Amino acid sequence: MPTKPEISDDAVIAEIAAQAQRSGQLALDTEFMGEGRYRTLLCLVQLAVPDHTAGLRIELIDPLQERLDGAPLARVLADPAVEVVVHAGRQDIALLRRRFDTPVRNVFDTQIAAGFAGMAAQASYETLLSELLGVRLAKSASFTRWDARPLSGEQLAYAREDVVHLLELAGELRRRLGASGRLQWAREECRAVEESSDERDEQAILARLPRIRNLGAVSQAIARELVAWRERTAATTDRTVQSVLADAALVELAKRRPATMRELEQIRGLGQGGLRRSGPELLEAVRAGAEHADGPQIPLERLARGGFPDPADAPLVALCEALVRARAREADLAYELIAARADLQTVVTAVRTGAPEPDVRTLRGWRRELVGAELLELLDGRLSLSVREGSLSVDRQIGHT
Repeated sequence: MPTKPEISDDAVIAEIAAQAQRSGQLALDTEFMGEGRYRTLLCLVQLAVPDHTAGLRIELIDPLQERLDGAPLARVLADPAVEVVVHAGRQDIALLRRRFDTPVRNVFDTQIAAGFAGMAAQASYETLLSELLGVRLAKSASFTRWDARPLSGEQLAYAREDVVHLLELAGELRRRLGASGRLQWAREECRAVEESSDERDEQAILARLPRIRNLGAVSQAIARELVAWRERTAATTDRTVQSVLADAALVELAKRRPATMRELEQIRGLGQGGLRRSGPELLEAVRAGAEHADGPQIPLERLARGGFPDPADAPLVALCEALVRARAREADLAYELIAARADLQTVVTAVRTGAPEPDVRTLRGWRRELVGAELLELLDGRLSLSVREGSLSVDRQIGHT
């Protein structure tokens, strides 16, 4: 395996892309920085492919080079015949999709796969290497400035180390999952990683604003306009959205609807510097939002996932959680892979209100097979839970109609 730390040029990128297509495997990791920026900045891409002479070939790509020819890498990432191996790779995939304008197919995420092999759902790369391969890493440069150039020898060595054992780890996990019959479950779960994105959804951002459900139609329309203005401003200036306009101040603006600078100055959280720079634009956004208040509004039930929970749901949610935990323990799966409390609350709320079956992960695919269908039976009275000899027992109600 070569030890030179240089960052690869276009010719080398084309070579390693060709090797990945021949071998059908590509391991990757990234280094990035998001502090103080509107979007996270992709700073380095580490690639590893099987090599018939050295055993493994590792190359480092500098995505900050404006003239970088990333087309060969983009073709490999989009090729469903090449398995793309990552660890906890949602952000990596999102950044690569945006930087190289490409889909990413056939992802195998070792963190996700480990959850199906009886490991903790959020197991770190270092933990998996230690427990499954007996390898220990000496991490030393994780919090350095990855956007600075040139990168130090320590940084480059650190970056290479992140992919040295990734293909071997994936192979061991595939072996274990194949033996347990869980490999297809893991692959199904990894498909969601392929669609990872860091694109910002203004509707979703609006729905997450504090106290947004308490606002009337006009104020909701103003909040929508302010969200759009904040996104544009943050993108243009490459700043975090909260540094442009904090959520609490945005909601207060929408609620109070200031029409003059004097009224604007009465709202906390804006700051004099911000008012001098952005006061007229904020007033214009408030005015424009009020003018469009007769446009389509967000239904309140969409602002809370699955409707509004009722305090009386708590026992049913706890009952559902007991069933899920029992099935997770029997299957030697991390509970977090199967459901979150929000998923169970959504299912309970839908059953209580007579709403259609909700589209939550616990009721789809392998999760439905494992426990999702039983959850619906439990809430419909066709299953019951009891304790026998210190263990939870699931009983089907014979003759239930």
